[in-house]
Parts: sequence; C-alpha cells; structure tokens
Amino acid sequence: MSRTRSRYAPDRGLTTRMVTTMFLIGLLYVVLVGVLLAVLRGAWPIILIFTGGLFIAQFWFSDRIAAFSMGAREVTPEQAPELHGTVDRICALADMPKPRVAIAQSDVPNAFATGRSEKTALVCATTGLLRRLEPEELEGVLAHEMSHVAHRDVAVMTIASFLGVLAGIITRVALWGGLSRSSRANDPVGIAVMLIPLVSAVVYALSFLLTRLLSRYRELSADRTAALLTGRPSALASALTKVCGQMARIPTEDLRKAEPYNAFYFVPAFSSKESLSRLLSSHPTLEQRLDQLARISADLARP
Repeated sequence: MSRTRSRYAPDRGLTTRMVTTMFLIGLLYVVLVGVLLAVLRGAWPIILIFTGGLFIAQFWFSDRIAAFSMGAREVTPEQAPELHGTVDRICALADMPKPRVAIAQSDVPNAFATGRSEKTALVCATTGLLRRLEPEELEGVLAHEMSHVAHRDVAVMTIASFLGVLAGIITRVALWGGLSRSSRANDPVGIAVMLIPLVSAVVYALSFLLTRLLSRYRELSADRTAALLTGRPSALASALTKVCGQMARIPTEDLRKAEPYNAFYFVPAFSSKESLSRLLSSHPTLEQRLDQLARISADLARP
C-alpha cells in the first residue's frame, strides 16, 4: 500500500475537482461505449475487449510512455548528486517516499513528474533547467513537481486523458469504415455509423475541456503547496520568471516537440494572452502564478 499522507498541505479544492472530473469523464466513457454497443450490436464482445484493453494499457503504461517520449533517463546519485540531494531534502521535508529521479537531454528548461502512485513516481528535470537555475530555485521547481505526486493528480490526469485518446481513435476508425458502407439515406446502419464520428468528436471536446480546467487548477495548487512546504515562495517565483523568460530563446522547433506534453511540464512550451487560448491552456498565466506566490510570501512574513 502506498502512503496516503505527506506534509504537503492538503487541497480540498483540488480533491473535489479531481473527483468531479473523474466522474464526468467516466460518464462520458459510458455514453461513448453505449453508443458503440447500440450501433454495432453484433460486435459488442470486440468493443468491450477493445475499450477495456485500451483502458488497461493506458492506466499501466501511459506514464512510462510519457516519460520515454519526453526523453527521461533515470540517473543514480553518483551520476547526478546535486539533483538527488535536492530530491532527498524535499522528501525529508514532505515525509514521503523518494521517487525515481531522471534527467532529459533537452535545452528546453523544464521539469515534470509521472507515475500512477508514489511507488511508481518519477521526477525529471531537463539539462536546460539544471544549467539555468540556482539550487534554491531548483528546489522550488522539484517541490512543485513532487506535489503532483503527493496529491495524485498526475495519475488522475493520465486516466482522464484516456477518453480523449479513445474518442480520437474511434473517430478515425469510423470515418474510414463509413466510407466503405452504403450511402443510402434509408440505410439505418449507415446512418448510425456516420453519427459515430460526431458523437466521438463531442466526447473528445468535452474531455479536453475537463482536463484543461483541472490542469490549470492543479498547477496553482502545486505552486501553493510547494511554496508552503519549502517556506521560500520567492525562490519558486524566481524560477518561474527565469524559465518563462528563457523559453523565448529556445528554437521554435524544440518548443514544438515539447508542446504535446505541456500538461505534464512545469511551464508550457507555448503560452498565449488571448482569451480563447487561455481557456484551452494547460497552465494558468505567469501573472496568476506570481500573484499567488506574492500573497503567500506576504502571509509568511507576517508575525
């Protein structure tokens, strides 16, 4: 059994949002599978095996796939003594098991955490981040990432993202298969099959919005709990400012490669001030994060 508590400050708002998101995602999943079963009645064993198999694969392997895709390479204390030392200090502060520690060979200054639980957790920093940050700034960033592990929102995001992946697959399969079916207006099977891409697209859009709303809140929560744990919100604010400023100097091609994994990163590869883009963003704005840290710093300074 994994530990259920650490010294990271609990966040009831995050817990409520995670439970609500998982419930709504589960409801959408049931609706999607129900539509498939109603339309393709004779293929229900295949549908159940297909969707169930994908769900199991997503739950058990998605964190490893994500870590591999982002270039994470696990390192020993001998290979990265400073990084391991920082993680050890945070674990002692938080009273939580030590996650696996990794480094990604990338000039994009960032960090991320993956894992279904504390036992399978991995915390990774890029070489670009390690080269640019001071020790206290790095501690703030890693405390932020380990907050995701302690609060288990990494696992929730991994599971929640599954439905969008499944809906996208079903949309492509249905569009491809629908072309080979009869186009007669009175063919009920053909009409039903043509509805599958529409239903799948709606499910994908809703799941995308739900995960984005949760993602923005969990980033603010991780900033807050990391600042309270370390007692140095100014160090985390400095790291945020420095990383966001350095992003503008990274080649666009490198940022494009990192963009698909924005929901896992400490800072997104791209950010926008436009209202629509902010609605779809995986992270709150830099101003929101710095304002929150400034309030925490003021609260901690009070006698």
